[in-house]
Amino acid sequence: MLIVVAMRCTDAHASVRPLSGEVHADPRMAGPSPADHAALESGLRLAERTGGRCVVVTQAPVAAEDVLREALSCGANEVLRVDSGAEPDERAADSGAGTAKSLAGAIRARFGVPDVLLTGDHSIDRGTGATPAFLASEMRCAQALGLVSLETTGTDEGGRLRGVRRLDRGRRERLAIPLPAVCSVEPAGVRLRTATLPATLAARSAEIPVHQVAAEPAALRVRAASGYRPRAKELPPPAGSEARQRVLELTGAHEQREPPRIVTTDDPAEAAEELVSFLRDKGYLDG
Repeated sequence: MLIVVAMRCTDAHASVRPLSGEVHADPRMAGPSPADHAALESGLRLAERTGGRCVVVTQAPVAAEDVLREALSCGANEVLRVDSGAEPDERAADSGAGTAKSLAGAIRARFGVPDVLLTGDHSIDRGTGATPAFLASEMRCAQALGLVSLETTGTDEGGRLRGVRRLDRGRRERLAIPLPAVCSVEPAGVRLRTATLPATLAARSAEIPVHQVAAEPAALRVRAASGYRPRAKELPPPAGSEARQRVLELTGAHEQREPPRIVTTDDPAEAAEELVSFLRDKGYLDG
């Protein structure tokens, strides 16, 4: 079994300049989040139980190689750094789709399609948690996101893993995850193991392979920069001979409006009927 752990190296102590709003990140302070550590530990446990290989991949500049060396010292079989050549501002503005595309291409080129691809449930710099879903789309495999725990006692019949996901009101959902799959885990009671001293010393001198991502040409070609001026939209004037009548028509103060209401129910049929009734009253459905 091939287990790939995708980790993100970010600076959790970035400073913001009050006057310009510029964000300054120190590469020396960057590192993985607790969720990334939980994903790495889950991957190492799964590899030990199944006799597979655990590979760690990250898309980051050279300063992030310490994260990969830490993974090697903890027991990872191989590491890979993906260099996209993007500037820090471009990486910060990425919604997750660009990162997922670069990581998926690098993983397929070097290792093929993994059986399990593990990530943290969110990153500490943005916290969107969208990259695992984009990775599952790029790899064309199943996804199980936001797992509290991932069973490492082996796979059951049919080549599946067993996971537990957190739900509202203290509930839990048990999942049978088909392989291959992308799984994101929460840092819930999972701590990364402590590396031994010989492994730490050996990881310091280990060679870190790099996969260079070819820069894609820009889809738009900017010839000149100017301020955006929207086209004027012609609107009919409000009716009324007096200013008060025109103001009332513009604001709609005397119009009859249905007050908003909150419907709370645990019955799916009742919730569906409420939604259908609302759509029917608004004219979206017939009859």
